[in-house]
Amino acid sequence: GYPNVGKSSLINSLKRSRACGVGATPGVTRCLQAVQLDRHIRLLDSPGVVLDSGDPPAAAPLRGALAPQRLRDPLSPACAILRRCPPQQVRGD
Repeated sequence: GYPNVGKSSLINSLKRSRACGVGATPGVTRCLQAVQLDRHIRLLDSPGVVLDSGDPPAAAPLRGALAPQRLRDPLSPACAILRRCPPQQVRGD
């Protein structure tokens, strides 16, 4: 699944314990992890996957593929967000 959508949190909730590490930034889950829910069910927690869509590099942070702190140029993703918003929404009308 996509980064930071709650894969690890869902597994922890189902398991009712902290079986997987969670965090607010992408990259907390670094490898595939099997978690035994009960005798018959095993869940896999995996790192987030973002397929290359051919979009410009500025779109990667919008899909949660990069932590905001690691961006060299935070203005490009911010401009991409603003281009998707109606002007009156940005102004607060």
